[in-house]
Amino acid sequence: MKTSNQMKFLYSGLVAISAVTLFSCSEQKTDNSPNTQPDNSGKVLPFPASPMASVTEPRLQDSKMQWPEEPKRLPEDAPNVLIVLLDDVGFGISETFGGEVHTPTFTKIVNEGIVYNTFHTTSICSPTRAALLTGRNHTRVSSGTIAERAVAFDGYTGIIPKTAATIPEILKEYGYHTSAFGKWHNTPATETTSIGPKNHWPNGYGFEYFYGFLGGETSQWEPRLTENYDHIEPPEEEGYHLTEDLVKKALGWIDDRQAFSPDKPFLMYWAPGGVHGPHHVATEWADKYKGKFDDGWDEYRKRVYKRQLEMGIIPEGTALTPRDSTLQGWDDIPEDQIAFQRRLMEVFAGFVEHTDAQVGKLVSGLEERGLRENTIIIYIFGDNGSSAEGQQGSISELLAQNNIPNTVEQQIAALDDLGGIEVLGSPHTDNMYHAGWAWAGGTPFKGTKLMGSYFGGTRNPMAISWPKKIKPDGAIREQFHHVIDIAPTLYDLLNIPHPEVVHGYDQMPMDGVSLAYTFDQADAPTAKEAQFFDNNASRAIYKDGYMASTFGPFIPWNTPASVARVKSWDSDNDVWELYNLKEDFSQAHNLAKDNPELLEQLKAEFMTMAKDNKDFPIGAGLWLRNHPADIRKTPYKEWNFKQSTDRMPEFTAPGIGRQSNKVTIDLTVGNQASGVLYAVGGAGGGVTLYMDKGQLVYEYNMLIIEKYITKSDKAIPAGEHVLTITTQVKGPGQPGTVEILLDGKPYEKVALNRTVPLAFTATETFDVGKDLGSPVSVDYFDRKPFEFTGEIKSVHIELL
Repeated sequence: MKTSNQMKFLYSGLVAISAVTLFSCSEQKTDNSPNTQPDNSGKVLPFPASPMASVTEPRLQDSKMQWPEEPKRLPEDAPNVLIVLLDDVGFGISETFGGEVHTPTFTKIVNEGIVYNTFHTTSICSPTRAALLTGRNHTRVSSGTIAERAVAFDGYTGIIPKTAATIPEILKEYGYHTSAFGKWHNTPATETTSIGPKNHWPNGYGFEYFYGFLGGETSQWEPRLTENYDHIEPPEEEGYHLTEDLVKKALGWIDDRQAFSPDKPFLMYWAPGGVHGPHHVATEWADKYKGKFDDGWDEYRKRVYKRQLEMGIIPEGTALTPRDSTLQGWDDIPEDQIAFQRRLMEVFAGFVEHTDAQVGKLVSGLEERGLRENTIIIYIFGDNGSSAEGQQGSISELLAQNNIPNTVEQQIAALDDLGGIEVLGSPHTDNMYHAGWAWAGGTPFKGTKLMGSYFGGTRNPMAISWPKKIKPDGAIREQFHHVIDIAPTLYDLLNIPHPEVVHGYDQMPMDGVSLAYTFDQADAPTAKEAQFFDNNASRAIYKDGYMASTFGPFIPWNTPASVARVKSWDSDNDVWELYNLKEDFSQAHNLAKDNPELLEQLKAEFMTMAKDNKDFPIGAGLWLRNHPADIRKTPYKEWNFKQSTDRMPEFTAPGIGRQSNKVTIDLTVGNQASGVLYAVGGAGGGVTLYMDKGQLVYEYNMLIIEKYITKSDKAIPAGEHVLTITTQVKGPGQPGTVEILLDGKPYEKVALNRTVPLAFTATETFDVGKDLGSPVSVDYFDRKPFEFTGEIKSVHIELL
């Protein structure tokens, strides 16, 4: 039985087909027709086609041909819109907000427009993006967690429903050209192969052009790029960096728009992925900050807090919240680890400045093209707070996502093998700084990214500039707003009504409210009455100036310890806190004991909002932490690949590094053959089987900190051969063994002390006959993609 939306979709399709048929037959226009004028109310999108203005008669010479005039659905001076969304950077990082990282472009937008110090995100990547693009709460649009961690609960599937049309889908119907650059992260991880399905890719959500990456992160040096519906390789140029490339592509797209449709306004969503891990930036940018963080994160917070008060970024009387007892203090760092921790922060700071500098190039490009005056720039300085996923400092950030225990000593020892701290930020590492720096980056708040209960996870600086209509007044907007308010703000400014039906789908109500009222009323009362937050069961509700919140079982800066906490956790037993935000900007004074009745009322209202927003079960985002085998995966158990197979995303590829499997390779080799036979993952972790001058090498890169390698003593002789690689893994993350047979006879064997339970990477791929992108083994880094010189007739993989 078809759903009502499916029936409406079919019906609208039939209507569209009928309209095309009538259009092609040049239906005769008659003055007494009741349907000669299309409905331009905007309640139903797309708008109906305008009827023909032609007069048709049997004889050509008696007929009149006239194209209909396109209805004007936007004002003559409709503005361009540029939304800039940075990644994983907190409230107290930018110098514009009292931090110590140079961000002249953000300062420029603030000085030329208006700035908000009480703006919020969802505290995590995919949910913030879905909320921003739709104007709805993240779980209502099925985006309660990141795309890679999607689970089978309605609010957590990772698929934005068509009942929540996006900003580009709507603006495109009004005549806007639309584009997106950088990080997407709103496509199910199992739908990112070159074969699709592709209806949940950016182009399927209203973007006419997309250039960037589909997953949650990628190497800035060797990104796994997608252009519209095609996976592509980055340009081969010396010193290539993804964020710089995104500026060039964006300005090129604007030039095309100027050339082809200069009368059409544009919407550009520029979300570079900076400064999400891995923290990749050229040494000269990191070196700008040498020595600036030598006294550690505790002292950094004190300096930034003092500066924020002096600048008026935070209200007078705001308290500096203390460090959580579970978070390591700077004085507790052993002397032999200090240089490592300092350099990690220097690299991050350089990455932030570099990213802001690229935004500056984009803004300058608008100015040079005469477009700046009538372009609304919305600069959101982070899709959540600073990330604590580096735990105690990491050279391979996926260790935290996989809940793999490790020590800083292991990290430094592995780093020394790669060349020491000077290689941090290079293609050889997937480095992330210590969680203490993330906490400091959220000054003056508690918490970090992945926490919906505290502003360290959810409060991000935001500025809006529109020279033609917004006059800077130097006042800070303190109204409580959220990323879901961006969409209704744009519709408000453009006088676009909320559509009831889009492409045949009934539209759900908008959760956000316009913040346009704040443009010329800096001290206007907050228009938002309530807002709910939930991320990994760290949750909160804001209402009428009060905030009730609870930490939950998950500790972002100690994910291995969180596993045990989640196993024994019951959401009914969580301890809630209460804050009066009208007097307590930083959530420093818990009033739970002073006003228990209000707290209980807000807790009850949270549950009502959570149910309405499809947030149940509470903690659904934690499911895979304790059930990694339930990761969303393809149904296949067996594959056949050719030498031409490449760019198969890890989340859709055979789990050769985490599941028991058997790989059979039928190949022909010449004398001293070299090159990769197959590889999955990248420098941050992966599995590769390759030949080097005839010798066979198997390497299991266990997220850099451990490597399990075997290399044959003798070269495989020229001719036809069959290699059989059998991997036995006891369970997710457990030890295993790899046994290699050559032509049916035992050849090599290697023990896996432990394995990766979830994934090696976010966007790296499985390749046959080469290793595209970031190379798994440093041994052939200088020879990448290290294409195999022999012939691979077939690769058969079977899960055991």
